[in-house]
Amino acid sequence: MSISENINNDLKSAMKAHDKIALTVIRMVKTDLMNEKIKLGHDLSEDEELTVISREVKQHKESIDDFKSANRDDLVSAQEAEMKVLEKYAPKQLSKDEVDKIVSETIKSVGASNMSDFGKVMGAVMPKLKGKADGSIVNQSVKGYLK
Repeated sequence: MSISENINNDLKSAMKAHDKIALTVIRMVKTDLMNEKIKLGHDLSEDEELTVISREVKQHKESIDDFKSANRDDLVSAQEAEMKVLEKYAPKQLSKDEVDKIVSETIKSVGASNMSDFGKVMGAVMPKLKGKADGSIVNQSVKGYLK
C-alpha cells in the first residue's frame, strides 16, 4: 500500500474517531503532497512523497526546539503529539552507527582525506541517506571522519 493510500485510510479513521490532532496533521500532509504534485507537474513517486514527509518532520523538530528554548511547554506538547502522527509515515531513521558506516564507506570510495573534501563527500553521501538520516547528524559524522 502506498503512502497516499495509507494517508487516505488514516484520514477516514481519524474522522470516524474524531481525532482532531491526527485529522489536522493528515490534512496538512495531504495538502503538502498535493502542492508538491502541482509544483512538479506529475504524480509523486514514493521517494518524492517521503521527501515531503521528511521535510514536515524536520520542520516539526525545529519548532519543538524553538518552543523549548522559549519555555512554551504548551506548544511543545502540541508539536510532539503531531510528530507522533507524522512519524507513522516517515521512513525509519538510521542510527548514528549506521550513518557512520555509510559515511566511512563513502569517504573511502570518493578518496577524501581532509576537510577540503567535505563538499565532495556530502554530495556523495546525502543521496544515499536522503530521508533516512538527519542532515546535521550526517554533517557531524563527515566532519568527524575528515578531521
